[in-house]
Amino acid sequence: MTITPLGAAGGEVTGSCYDVQTDQARILVDCGLFQGTRKTEELNRSPLGHEVSHLNAVLVTHAHLDHVGRLPLLVRAGFRGPMFATPATIEIAALVLHDAAKIQSQDADRRNRHLKRAGEPPHPPLYSQEDVDATLRCFRPIPYHQPIQVAPGIQAFYREAGHMLGSASIQLLVEENAKTKTIVFSGDLGPRGTPILKDSETFTEADLVVLESTYGDRNHRPREATVDEFTHIVRSAVLEQGKIFVPTFAIGRAQGLIHMLTCLMAENSIPRFPVYLDSPMAIEASKIYTRHPELYDDDLLDYLKGRPFSSDFAEVIMTSTPDDSKRINDQPGPLLVLAGAGMCNAGRIVHHLRNSLWKPDTHVIIVGYQGYGTLGRQLVDGEKFVSIFGEKIAVKARIHTLGGFSAHAGQTDLLQWFESLARCRPRVILTHGEDRQRKALAKCIGDRHQIHPYLPLLGEPIAL
Repeated sequence: MTITPLGAAGGEVTGSCYDVQTDQARILVDCGLFQGTRKTEELNRSPLGHEVSHLNAVLVTHAHLDHVGRLPLLVRAGFRGPMFATPATIEIAALVLHDAAKIQSQDADRRNRHLKRAGEPPHPPLYSQEDVDATLRCFRPIPYHQPIQVAPGIQAFYREAGHMLGSASIQLLVEENAKTKTIVFSGDLGPRGTPILKDSETFTEADLVVLESTYGDRNHRPREATVDEFTHIVRSAVLEQGKIFVPTFAIGRAQGLIHMLTCLMAENSIPRFPVYLDSPMAIEASKIYTRHPELYDDDLLDYLKGRPFSSDFAEVIMTSTPDDSKRINDQPGPLLVLAGAGMCNAGRIVHHLRNSLWKPDTHVIIVGYQGYGTLGRQLVDGEKFVSIFGEKIAVKARIHTLGGFSAHAGQTDLLQWFESLARCRPRVILTHGEDRQRKALAKCIGDRHQIHPYLPLLGEPIAL
């Protein structure tokens, strides 16, 4: 049996995809899009080329684009087998993949206009809406806590990962040569105590663990301190009549921030002022959240007694159309805009930043991971000038980085999740982290458990 990381390895964080091959079957765990620099995005092709005839199934941990974004390329190559995911993940994946196809089509149109003027042949988008529709027909719902036969000799068992609605860690029981091996894929793990979601669950048995390491080198600031800092920034901006822009991942982060903002307003911690949810995807994702109360944590269920979750969104101005979004630029402060994409590499937030980064009364609050090479990463790194749509923009806005809202587990939570697995002395593979992060986590695991994790390169087969 071999496991080959076809993404999120070699220091890369995006493009999660693991090829698991046995003498009886071949499956993929996730099949995500590479995001970041142009060089990174050039990796976006079918992970198996046209060799999909021997692929039995795909198992999906969650619906973020860097975990599902290449699924239509498999279908385009001819795959029609099952793609297993939790019901909430299937709903969110439909939203994410249709949006991705739309953006790719728009990007291709813009790029091809330039190529046509240069006398060069056009480049098609990665996939179409029809490819996405065919992909969605392959999805099969899989419940938490129930073993399911997903391929010959392979059973899968899903548990809550606490990262986003419907996210899962996966345990595989693999039969080969009359022996059973157990492989655990952490997926993306959430920090303990994240509002709305239940905490991640772990496993107790594994021969091999594939563990994410996005924040393997540090812990996030405590959430309570982060909320206090956020509150201070908002109060200051309101006093200055300024504008606040929050690059927001449309699924998970947007809903959590809205819930927090409405709670802060209700308890008079911050004044009431206009809050715009400027993301059609976030608006649709919020509707999915309201349909899955079975996934809420106990704190939210207690909070919702006597009031629906959708009431939080009643105080927020939804801007669905491009014209609605453009009109925000003409509105005076104070106001707060939640808009995607979360890494400022696409979407409406880029237009807002072009219009406002050069203004000293603007605040930009970074609340999530920013991939290397993205506009968001440049702002976090303190660049004084950035290029947006080919235009040089001075960064006069105040940039705030608040790590306590991250949807990824910090070092302590990663180690705590691994604790029960460490007792069975598994091999450990660290992926989904830049080199500094995964080396730091590897050292912690080595020091604490005398287990020395392996840090694979992209495309490097690992035999078990």
